[in-house]
Amino acid sequence: MQSQLGTELLSAKRNLVFILFGIALFLLKGRYSGPFEVLIHSYLGNVTISFVLYFVFLNLCLRLHRFGRFVAVAVVLGCVESFEVFNGYGIMANTYDEYDLLANAVGVGCALALDVALLASRSENKETGPA
Repeated sequence: MQSQLGTELLSAKRNLVFILFGIALFLLKGRYSGPFEVLIHSYLGNVTISFVLYFVFLNLCLRLHRFGRFVAVAVVLGCVESFEVFNGYGIMANTYDEYDLLANAVGVGCALALDVALLASRSENKETGPA
C-alpha cells in the first residue's frame, strides 16, 4: 500500500512537470521567430494544450490502472476535437482548420508516447535493480 501511494505521488509530480512544460511552451509560442514560424504559431497551441490535457486527465484516471491511459486519451481527444468541430462551443473564438484536428492528435500522441516510454523505462529499472 505504501509503495503504491509513493508510486502514485511520483507519477503525479512527474505529470505536473509535463503540465508546466506544456504551459510554458504555449505561453512562449507567440515569441517564436525562426524556421516554420507560421506552422509554430498556427498549430503549437493545439499540440501543447492537448499534451497538457492528457497529463491533467491522466492524474484523474490513474486509479483505473488497466484502462487509465486509454480513458485519458479518449476524454482528451473527445474534448479538443469537439471544441474544434463545434467552433469553441460558442464560448470562445475559434477558427476552424482541419489541420487543428491533426495537431490535437499529435499533442495527445506525443504525451502518450512520452508517458509509455517513461513507464517502460521505470519498469525496466525495477526489474534490473540498482547498478
